[in-house]
Amino acid sequence: MAATPDVDLTKGPISGHFRTLAIPAAIGMLFSTLYNVVDMFFAGLLSTSAQAGLALGTQAFYLAMAVGIGLGAAMGALVGNRIGAGDKPAARDLAAQGLSFGAIGAALLAVAGQFYGPALIQLVSEPGAYRDAGLRYFDILTFALPGFLLAFACNGILQAHGDSKSYQRALVVAFFANVVLNPFFMFGIPGVWGGIGFDGLAVSTVLCQSGVMIYMILQVLGRNSMADLAAGHFRPSLSKFTEIFWQVLPTGVSFLVMLLAGFVMQFALKTFGEHAIAGYGVAIRLEQILLLPILGMTGALLPIASQNFGAGHHDRVREALFFCWKTGVIMCVIAFPILWIFGGRVLSLFNADPEVVRVGLAYLRVESVILPVYMMLFAINSFLQALKRPVWTVWISLYRQGFGIAFFVWVFVGLLGFDETGVWFGTAAAVITGGMIGFVIVRHLAIRELGGFWPGGRATAPSAT
Repeated sequence: MAATPDVDLTKGPISGHFRTLAIPAAIGMLFSTLYNVVDMFFAGLLSTSAQAGLALGTQAFYLAMAVGIGLGAAMGALVGNRIGAGDKPAARDLAAQGLSFGAIGAALLAVAGQFYGPALIQLVSEPGAYRDAGLRYFDILTFALPGFLLAFACNGILQAHGDSKSYQRALVVAFFANVVLNPFFMFGIPGVWGGIGFDGLAVSTVLCQSGVMIYMILQVLGRNSMADLAAGHFRPSLSKFTEIFWQVLPTGVSFLVMLLAGFVMQFALKTFGEHAIAGYGVAIRLEQILLLPILGMTGALLPIASQNFGAGHHDRVREALFFCWKTGVIMCVIAFPILWIFGGRVLSLFNADPEVVRVGLAYLRVESVILPVYMMLFAINSFLQALKRPVWTVWISLYRQGFGIAFFVWVFVGLLGFDETGVWFGTAAAVITGGMIGFVIVRHLAIRELGGFWPGGRATAPSAT
């Protein structure tokens, strides 16, 4: 098999690189989100309790996914910096070490999950059918950890090489496989096998994600920069594991804080009943679909900024950030009326319960107002990763998703007596104030690391620290 050529993101129009990377990434994320929507749809065929249980189990499982998210971002930044600096052997070594890191991390998380998963699910739910469903879903999904972590690592490596199409293809195939496997495992074959019911959702995901992992590993091994790869490159190296760990940790912690914020929201919602949790679970999956172009754009910023920062093209790094922000605002303006006008109709397709629709629609309308702030925060996270300063993402997340959500939800629900809408207002207040803090941090770091903040402005000598 011929090796796949690498893409040089340090040359050519910035806008062209965004199109090349963002469109395939957004399509891939679209099918990833549709994958989750399909799961929610089939769970709804069983009951509202099944939908609420799916939301609970997924939220607990995503705590382990914090390592995968961090590893993908770390590979994108570290490998991208090496490629931008022209050191492909170092990029190859880091890629191999990243895969080893992911495999070891998956094994450790599978063991730890048997303790923290049930504890978290029980904390944010009341005894009943939906809690039992969430516990079963989490237990089975643990077997998908290697598939998720290694696929994320591979995607970061490939994006650093300018390839976002491979993950897109894998997610598209996984979506269609899930559409077939979900009903097969849930309902079986009439007259032959009765299926395994709700648990079939998790079994389908384990099989689909394992297939994604295998395909992505093969794509990484086919890169030009991996041509001289040997088995010894996968042997854990303390120095490289340490470098990867310190890049993974801030992003992983940020994602972990985000998930804990989700548990805070579910904890607040549980007092309003399972319809509130089900409405939230359906609404966030629909919101994710409209966020996909924004996530594709802000995700493309990481490899573009990473390669150019490694090559010392600081003017192109600033240009990439502002191009991302400007394009993202346009996308948010388009998404706003869609959420307001069609949100309720789409929600009713997944659950006809008027209370579930009411809760979900209120969430979507509040979120539509703060979409531009979300977009800026996503871009800020990619920008900080590219500059190898991910620790700042932790401080932003700790405020916004740690303190901010808990505090403002308490104000709106606990002090002011709002219903479920108070949870959404509290989230919005945390996002807006967190966006302000993130902007100040990015401006400071851009001046220090890049010699300036505004694109095309007069640059000063960047700091060596």
